[in-house]
Amino acid sequence: MIRSTLLATSASLLALGAPMAAASAHDHSTAEETTTTMTDIAYPDTRMGDVVEEQFGVAVADPYRWLENDVRVDEEVAAWVESQNATTDDFLAQVPGREALKERITELTDYERFGLPQEKGGRYFYTRNDGLQNQSVLYVREGLDGEPRLLIDPNEWSDDDATALGGWEPSPDGSKLLYTIQDGGSDWRTVKVMDVATGETASDEVEWVKFSAIEWAKDGSGYYYSRFPATGEGETFQALNTNHTVYFHTLGTAQEQDKLVYETPDQPELNHIAQVSDDGGTVIVTSSSGTDDRYEVTLIDRDTGDARTLVPGFEHSYSYVGNVGSTFFFTTNDGAPLEKVVKTDISADTPEWTTVIPEAEETLGGVSLVGGKLVASYLRDAKSQIDIFDLDGQVVREVALPGIGSAGGFGGDTDASETFYYFTSYNTPATIYRYDMESGESAVWAKPEIAFDPDAFVVEQQFYESKDGTRVPMFIVRSKEVAMSGEAVPTLLYGYGGFNISLTPGFSASRLAWMEAGGAYVVANIRGGGEYGKAWHDGGRLQNKQNTFDDFIAAGEYLIDQGITMGGGLAINGGSNGGLLVGAVVNQRPDLFAAASPAVGVMDMLRFDRFTAGRYWVDDYGYPNKEADFKAQLAYSPYHNVRGGEDYPAVLVTTADTDDRVVPGHSFKYAAALQAADLGAKPQLIRIETRAGHGSGKPTDKAIEEAADVLGFLGYFTGLKFED
Repeated sequence: MIRSTLLATSASLLALGAPMAAASAHDHSTAEETTTTMTDIAYPDTRMGDVVEEQFGVAVADPYRWLENDVRVDEEVAAWVESQNATTDDFLAQVPGREALKERITELTDYERFGLPQEKGGRYFYTRNDGLQNQSVLYVREGLDGEPRLLIDPNEWSDDDATALGGWEPSPDGSKLLYTIQDGGSDWRTVKVMDVATGETASDEVEWVKFSAIEWAKDGSGYYYSRFPATGEGETFQALNTNHTVYFHTLGTAQEQDKLVYETPDQPELNHIAQVSDDGGTVIVTSSSGTDDRYEVTLIDRDTGDARTLVPGFEHSYSYVGNVGSTFFFTTNDGAPLEKVVKTDISADTPEWTTVIPEAEETLGGVSLVGGKLVASYLRDAKSQIDIFDLDGQVVREVALPGIGSAGGFGGDTDASETFYYFTSYNTPATIYRYDMESGESAVWAKPEIAFDPDAFVVEQQFYESKDGTRVPMFIVRSKEVAMSGEAVPTLLYGYGGFNISLTPGFSASRLAWMEAGGAYVVANIRGGGEYGKAWHDGGRLQNKQNTFDDFIAAGEYLIDQGITMGGGLAINGGSNGGLLVGAVVNQRPDLFAAASPAVGVMDMLRFDRFTAGRYWVDDYGYPNKEADFKAQLAYSPYHNVRGGEDYPAVLVTTADTDDRVVPGHSFKYAAALQAADLGAKPQLIRIETRAGHGSGKPTDKAIEEAADVLGFLGYFTGLKFED
């Protein structure tokens, strides 16, 4: 697979008590059964504390500090969550057309979905969802055209289907399977091993794994993984994550016997990801201090345990691609802000780096070494372009893609004759292709049957100017009928803008339901992301973070100016760092938006580094204990900048109780601040899911329910009607 372990891990670092029976189901009664009206909402009482702290001469009030406490432990927080959910559920039950919207999202979700196959030892492993299964199921085939055989069905693991299959990796000979278990949406993982032939799971397991690859030794004797120390009682979902350590687990032994491979006790803030070289002789440990692509690379001899630093200093990105003998290939941004491919001979006393594929005009997103060739994935204005090179860097061919969209995958061994990839777009669910490395021919391996016509929708890309004149791309997706009419329609604008993460085209059943109802869906590729490499990322972080918000505000203004939407017809949505984005721009331009939904957002910019993975985010946000960073953060922090006395858009905050990435206290405090302020007639509500986390592993039924709530809410306040 295009080497994405480090990118995915970096992105995942934001990029997770008392029971809450009433909060767990989000059952919506009928409008006649509710006491809350659409225009008169009595918010639950929220106790205001008297916490005020002076930072750099500024008195900072934090009246809702108590809402940071773990909902599983603090009864007052649990009661607050229950009352907030009851109020929100009463309101959402009255949203016209919500049930029709939920039904249509369910119909559009009900299609067969496949994951990318992995071949090991002649066996093909892949996930499949029949449409409405809450969790996808893992299958294996004996040979490419063999009969599917069920290996793992996580839908049997828990009564509420909130326990998910995380990562999985077949052994080099295909005889065994490593797999991880994710419970309730948490980032913590438990690792187990299955015998593929019998389907039996071994008794030994590994716990306290987080932000880790799982990498087999080539002889199949065990695997490498990264973990944090066990947390204290009651701290599992909130304690800071430090002292990441790499271990090797030998099959059939207890975790207590695992071999320590790599640690940095003098630098507890570092993270370490272990990979095994293609020839099996070297363990490559890539260390990072945060979310930035600045790595140190250590090579460890698999036999002797001897270690040496290949890339020192945490100055540049160096990501392992593969090797042929002692020649190791890496991608790097060293002297190449848009990334390039380099190689070195690690057997040399002083390895020297040679450029194999120079930096291009497009951003290099990832590279894999498959079948003796380098498969490179580029972003051209946030759209995928796949080029194949020989090991000397000469172009072999471009992979022909169906249109504007995203392609990914391209995994396999260095001597493989085939690879698999997916292609998707805003109007097209993922189709899986088998690609012949010699002939360059693609053949459909799995294509979903869908309940709509993709050709009835138009995907286009436009560019607009931000406040400082920067040219920013956006994708606009509408039905052909709406696009041809030139009519201004209710529009949902989505953004992220952080952590070098690129927003590329992808399918969403719920967003399609929005477009079927006559709305437009728009994605703005704002600064802070990785669409145009390092400069684009740098342009929207740290002291430049306001550029991210300016870009998003300018996107909204452009949509109104161009007649794509109308004043009063614009809704915004974003999650995680995108939740911060939505909260910030609502405070800065409440007049521009009719409705907003920030999801699992980073809302308190002065305390984000106190919990779980929050300490990593200083690479993008800065340090709250440094004066210059503090002043910049305080200026846009959503929690601290709610502007009472102004008419705000309708706001529906969403979060989850088991989010141990961006702890739910961020959203709790922000929602309390909104409800305490005089913000006009529109509602300020919060929806809190239970047994769910930052997003991954969420059961299908919960995802559908949440989508119907959010889009129904946004549609109501922008004038988009979902017919019953």
